[in-house]
Amino acid sequence: MTVGEVLAASGLAPSEARLLLSAASGLSRATLAAHPEAPLDDVVTGTFRALTSRRARGEPIAYLLGKREFYGVTLKVSPDVLIPRPETELLVDFSIERIPKHGSLLDLGTGSGAIALAIRQQRPDARVTAVEQSAASLRVARENAGHHQLQVEFLAGDWFEPVPGRRFDVIVANPPYVAETDPHLGQGDLRFEPRAALVGGADGLDAIRLIVRRANSHLVANGWIAIEHGMGQDAEVRRLLLEAGLESVASQPDLAGIARISVGKYNPD
Repeated sequence: MTVGEVLAASGLAPSEARLLLSAASGLSRATLAAHPEAPLDDVVTGTFRALTSRRARGEPIAYLLGKREFYGVTLKVSPDVLIPRPETELLVDFSIERIPKHGSLLDLGTGSGAIALAIRQQRPDARVTAVEQSAASLRVARENAGHHQLQVEFLAGDWFEPVPGRRFDVIVANPPYVAETDPHLGQGDLRFEPRAALVGGADGLDAIRLIVRRANSHLVANGWIAIEHGMGQDAEVRRLLLEAGLESVASQPDLAGIARISVGKYNPD
């Protein structure tokens, strides 16, 4: 069969079909588009059909390809980690502007290492520490760091547990924040992603409450915390930050105009 015939028979959107055929064949999407008449061998077509079958069942493209780009860094991803999303890049933007020269950053629940590695790439002077409870996720994060030769201190444990007594200039977190009864958990990519990285208790805020409550003990004077949260959670997260005694509390919207991260500054005076 030719490239054009295989793509037409896939039943997928053309953009997705070309992505998967590129992965199966090793040919670029530009080459596939320019040469629809090119023949494909049985191995390639068999691999492509297996991928399209998995996609038809809803499996995320990122898991099928085994990678996802985030803030200019191509990351290995697997079903052991949450798929990095564009809105999370807000945490990177916020952090690289506020880490002082040779300052320190703590990334809580690093998953694939996306946030920590993007920040380390943009701010090579910064000392970046990343914590992750899942051993499988931590293996993926360390592999990504090694592939890009980015130095990050990866620690295994639950939130602040691995950094007792340590303080940082910036703390960032993209914790689980989906309510356990949210119907979106049964839809789209969320069906395939690790539940522990998604669900944050009855209202989705269990992890955020814990992080905010302990943040002051791990921030330097005038240090910042920035937390990603879901749509409609911003007011409650701001309330938690204010209740914890943080200052300059605010929320920032993503490109869709949804309040996506909330931040606060620690002033011990």
